[in-house]
Amino acid sequence: MKAIAFVASVFLTAVPLSLPVLAGNEDPLFINLTTDQAHRSTMAIGFSQAQLERGHPLTIFLNDQGILLASKAKADQYQEQQATLRAIMKKGGLVIACPACMKKYGISESDLLEGIKVGNPALTGEALFQDDTKTLSW
Repeated sequence: MKAIAFVASVFLTAVPLSLPVLAGNEDPLFINLTTDQAHRSTMAIGFSQAQLERGHPLTIFLNDQGILLASKAKADQYQEQQATLRAIMKKGGLVIACPACMKKYGISESDLLEGIKVGNPALTGEALFQDDTKTLSW
């Protein structure tokens, strides 16, 4: 019995207890938005905006069909989403457009909403790999 107690005490002393990791009030949020579907994209952008207003630094990465939301040529189709993206950028949120996706869907840099940045490894990586960043994908 003493041997078991000894092993248990050594184990508990040597192995730190795992505590749940909780999000801080100012942890960055990185949203990977891959859809242009009205309901899903509105949910993603609306959630993003709410977290930005709560104090979380925000990046939205428009990826795959999500890039269509950034096209001025599609303003009629994505009026609500574009208005919210503009509001997010006005409040300091970063919106990044995937350049490969722009090419696939025929969107030029001049067709992007004002303020959207064309992604590159440094820009996207800096946003994605900030300490304590949380990520979500739609």
